Amino acid sequence: MISMNKYDFSDNLKSNGLKSTQHRIDILNIIEKSSQPIAADQIFQEMQKRGITINLSTVYRTLDTLYDKNLITKLNIDGDNRTLFEFNRMLHTHHLVCLGCKKITVIGRCPLIDYEKNLAKETNYAIAGHKFDIYGYCPTCRQNSQAKGSKV
Repeated sequence: MISMNKYDFSDNLKSNGLKSTQHRIDILNIIEKSSQPIAADQIFQEMQKRGITINLSTVYRTLDTLYDKNLITKLNIDGDNRTLFEFNRMLHTHHLVCLGCKKITVIGRCPLIDYEKNLAKETNYAIAGHKFDIYGYCPTCRQNSQAKGSKV
């Protein structure tokens, strides 16, 4: 995926009925360039690093607005009180989540497509979507745990 530039974000915001403000563009840029889903406080810290003056409450309000317009998606991880955000590339994704280091890995394919189709036929539901995240321990956390003598 080619990264969007400032102009693309501006057009994207306008086409979704939003004003193209610098803060919205900056937040979308940070989320789009992040290799992992990112929390509001991480976005806030990144903006401060870049010398952008913004309140944390403004970050939260902007994230809510961008989510409502389907420009970003939310990811809630069990055992983590934070909501994480991803740029909505209109791709269907699932995640592997490490319970140790909280690293998130995107699963490249959906193992539920056939099951969802069969379930729709069996129940006569018009299925609109699903969420599927798998929790466990990444190889690094497993190796560190084994080195310490504990089992994961």
